[in-house]
Amino acid sequence: MKKKAIQTVRPVAVLSAVLAACGPQSWPDPPPVEADVLAVEHEEWRDGRRRSLANPNAGVISWDGLFELREGANSFGSDPSASIVLPEEDAPPLAGTLYLEDGAVRLVPEGGSGLHLRDQVTGAVGDPVTEPMPLPDDRSEGTIRLALGSLGMRVHAEPGTERLWLRVWDTDAPRLDTFELPEYFPITNEWRVTARFEPYAEPRTVTLGDVRGGTLENMAPGDLVFRVDGAEHRLMAFAGASSRSYFISLWDSTAVTDTYQAGRYMRAPFPDDDGWTTIDFNRAYNAPCAFTPHSVCSLPPRENYLRFALTAGEKRP
Repeated sequence: MKKKAIQTVRPVAVLSAVLAACGPQSWPDPPPVEADVLAVEHEEWRDGRRRSLANPNAGVISWDGLFELREGANSFGSDPSASIVLPEEDAPPLAGTLYLEDGAVRLVPEGGSGLHLRDQVTGAVGDPVTEPMPLPDDRSEGTIRLALGSLGMRVHAEPGTERLWLRVWDTDAPRLDTFELPEYFPITNEWRVTARFEPYAEPRTVTLGDVRGGTLENMAPGDLVFRVDGAEHRLMAFAGASSRSYFISLWDSTAVTDTYQAGRYMRAPFPDDDGWTTIDFNRAYNAPCAFTPHSVCSLPPRENYLRFALTAGEKRP
C-alpha cells in the first residue's frame, strides 16, 4: 500500500510504555452516561440526521440525478438528445452546456434558459445566469449552486479521483415530506466502547472501491483499537486536514440480514492527550447510497470487516 509522507491530522503523543501497560485491568471504561440521557441524546442526534437527509436544499433524499461529466461539451436540458436529460417540467430543451477541460468546468447558458444562482445555505433563488461562468466543484472554494425550475444543481467531486459529476436535486420532491429514518437496534451503553488511537508511522493514502464501480481515496492516520467481549479489534480511521472527527466505514455480519448490505459509516471523536476516545456504535448509520442510487459511496476497506455481529445502530431501509 502506497504511503505519503504528509503531516498527520492531529498529532497524538502516545508513549510506548503506556501502550504496553494497557492490559485487561488498565483498559479504561468510557465516560458514564445514564441510560435515559443516552436515549434522549440519541433521539436528538436522530432528529438532526433526519432533517439533514430530508433538507430540500440538496439533502440526500432530494437527490434526483448524478451525471458523470465527460471531457469536452456536456449539454443539458429536457431534449432526449442532450448529454444530460432533465425533466421537461423544469428545463427547456437546451438549458446550457457544461465544458469540462483539464479538471475545470465552465457553464455556457442558453438564452432564456431560466437558469439562476441558488443560495448555498437557504436554497433561495437569486440572480439569473446569462453569461458563461466557471463552476467550481463542491470540494473547492467558491462552490456555485444553480437553480432551474424546482431543480438544484452543482458540480460534484470525490476525494482521490479525477471524475466529476453534475449532481441534481429536486426541492419539491414529494418524498421529502414523508421520509422517515429506518429502525435502529436498541440503544445501550454496552455498545459504547473505549478505543485507543494507534497512529501509523506515516498517514496512509487508502484506495477504496465505490458503488459506481470506480475508486476513491481516503487518508488514514491510524487505527482505533477497542475491545468487545474481551477480544481486541481495530478499525482503520480516516481523517483529512480539515476533519473534526474520524470517519469510519465498516462491515459486519448483520449486513446479511438486518443492516445495509454494503456496510455502514460512523464518526468517532479525536482522542484525548493520552490517546483515548469513545466509539458509540449506537450511531452507526447508513451511507447515502442506502437511500438513493444518485450517489458515490466508498465501500469499507477489508481491514474494517468486523469479526463480530454489530447489533447496534441504523438498520437497512
